[in-house]
Amino acid sequence: MSNSLKDDFWSEERLVFGLVQGQEEAYNALVRQFQNRLFGVAYGITQDREESLDIVQEVFIKVFKKIRYFKHEAKLSTWLHRITVNQSLNIKRSWKRRFKWFHQTIEMEADVHKPEPYRLSDLPETRYQEKEFEREFAKALKELSTDARTVFVLKELEGLSYDEIAEVLNIKRGTVSSRLFFARRELRKSLAAYLDKEQKNGSQ
Repeated sequence: MSNSLKDDFWSEERLVFGLVQGQEEAYNALVRQFQNRLFGVAYGITQDREESLDIVQEVFIKVFKKIRYFKHEAKLSTWLHRITVNQSLNIKRSWKRRFKWFHQTIEMEADVHKPEPYRLSDLPETRYQEKEFEREFAKALKELSTDARTVFVLKELEGLSYDEIAEVLNIKRGTVSSRLFFARRELRKSLAAYLDKEQKNGSQ
C-alpha cells in the first residue's frame, strides 16, 4: 500500500471515534473505505445497480445516525455488512424485479484484502469478457435462493470467513457451510451445459 493510501486509511477505532464526534472527515473515510465492498454485497443480493447504489447510501446514513449505539462486540465491517444485507433483503422482499447484469468492474480503492473473483476450475479464461458467459452466470446466480445467493456473495465475492458470515447473518457456521455447498453445486449444475459446449468448441 502506498504512503498516500496509508494516510487515507482510517483504523476502526479512529473511524468510530470520528463518527461519534460527528466529523465529516470520518464520514468521508467510511464511505471511501467501504462503499465498493457494500455495493458488491447489495448488488449480489438485489441484482439491480441503481437499487444497490440507493441501499449503500441508506446504509451510510443509518450508520452515521446510529453509530452511538454501535457495540464493539463485533467488528465495524461486520456491522456494516449486517446492515447492508438486512437492507438488501428488505428491498428484495418488497418487489420482484427483472434481472439485470452489471458489466462494469467494481474497483476497490485502498482495499488490500480484495478477494479474487470466483473461479470454477473448468471455466474459460476469458469468461468475464464474454457476454455469453456473463448471461449464463447471471441466469444461474439469479436462480439461487436468496439465502444461498447471499452466502455465496459474502464468501466468494467479498471474501468473508465462515465465522464472519455466520455473525453477519446471525446463523450457525454449519448453516453457512451447507448454504455455500448448495450454491456452488447449483451453479455448477446450471453452468454444466455451457462449459461442455465451451470445451467442445475449444477442442475443435
